[in-house]
Amino acid sequence: MSQPITRENFDEWMIPVYAPAPFIPVRGEGSRLWDQQGKEYIDFAGGIAVNALGHAHPELREALNEQASKFWHTGNGYTNEPVLRLAKKLIDATFADRVFFCNSGAEANEAALKLARKFAHDRYGSHKSGIVAFKNAFHGRTLFTVSAGG
Repeated sequence: MSQPITRENFDEWMIPVYAPAPFIPVRGEGSRLWDQQGKEYIDFAGGIAVNALGHAHPELREALNEQASKFWHTGNGYTNEPVLRLAKKLIDATFADRVFFCNSGAEANEAALKLARKFAHDRYGSHKSGIVAFKNAFHGRTLFTVSAGG
């Protein structure tokens, strides 16, 4: 039989990036979480970062299950219908005529920073290469996004 996992195991096994809650959630529904003892909590974040959608929403679970029954991830070597449909929806709803999907906010920020520098360089010359960013702020965990925040 396996040993129970406790919050103390985090301190022993993990390198902290954030200070996690003092409990381990085992299930979620909407804005609520339950710990290993069945105690209910309200998750005021509704998830984290780009996934602040709440927990276990029935429509999202259905969409995930439907896609998972076909294939998980094909990488960049293939395209697929859901990706192309989403790209078209984004184009129709925005100023853009093409889209670039990223794996994370850090990757999106890095791409945006590089695109801004390229645009400024091409339009105004090499003397226009500075980036304005919030100091000591979180912009991601790539070398560029970490350095952008000071």
